[in-house]
Amino acid sequence: VQLVESGGGLVQPGGSLRLSCTASGFTFSGYAMSWYRQAPGKERELVARITNAGGSRNYADSVKGRFTISRDNAKNTVSLQMNSLKPEDTAVYYCYRAPDYWGQGTQVTVSS
Repeated sequence: VQLVESGGGLVQPGGSLRLSCTASGFTFSGYAMSWYRQAPGKERELVARITNAGGSRNYADSVKGRFTISRDNAKNTVSLQMNSLKPEDTAVYYCYRAPDYWGQGTQVTVSS
């Protein structure tokens, strides 16, 4: 199993970023996928989750209405569209597949 994130960077408050995770080594369409994040000095937290066929999505309360998770099973990718970014969204964002597979993480920094 390999998960590779991309798309992080520095953005001003109110801006947008799109993260992508490319998966390999397993049947992607058979698994739910999630995005987690970890800010400095804080525990890793679930940001969003999408079921294997994309029929159900769940979000942390802190990102509802601003972030959208999606997937393309033909391309083995899961994405996180992040709009109206706030400084408190600054964190390393990780792609995750159960039971314990993580990407290397991508840094998102929201700052003016």
